[in-house]
Amino acid sequence: MSISNSPGRTLRGLWRALHLIPGGRIVFSKLVGSAAPYTGSMGARVLELSPGHAKVELRDRRMVRNHLSCIHAVALANLAEMSTGLAMSIGLPDDARGILTGLSMEYLKKARGTLTAVCDCEVPLTSERREITVVGDIVNKKGEVVARGTARWLVGPSR
Repeated sequence: MSISNSPGRTLRGLWRALHLIPGGRIVFSKLVGSAAPYTGSMGARVLELSPGHAKVELRDRRMVRNHLSCIHAVALANLAEMSTGLAMSIGLPDDARGILTGLSMEYLKKARGTLTAVCDCEVPLTSERREITVVGDIVNKKGEVVARGTARWLVGPSR
């Protein structure tokens, strides 16, 4: 999957085509992972996606754990990047693209069990070059925020 020319249009088209069919969200998530292999390595699943909104789930399993038997800080950062990037990118105009320029994390509780990253943000309406800040919360099954990611995305015209 190549999303370099128009990531918003590509993501919208794939999500529209796949999300309602059986197994379609898994296929979509794998396609996102193939476009961003490091992100794909954690096996997160996109549950909901619309312009300015993303909900992404990460199952707790050995490959994403640290030595304290909780989900690794870098896996949480990757999950925050994924959710903020998808929420912002799916709504981008066809002539725009974004790149992550900064990511800060707050780790609030030990992250155990299946986690859900939720991001709601405003989406740029033009491809004018500017930096936007997008926040995503990562919650556990009890609804407790275990981590919060603040991502800075540089949005600008596609080349």
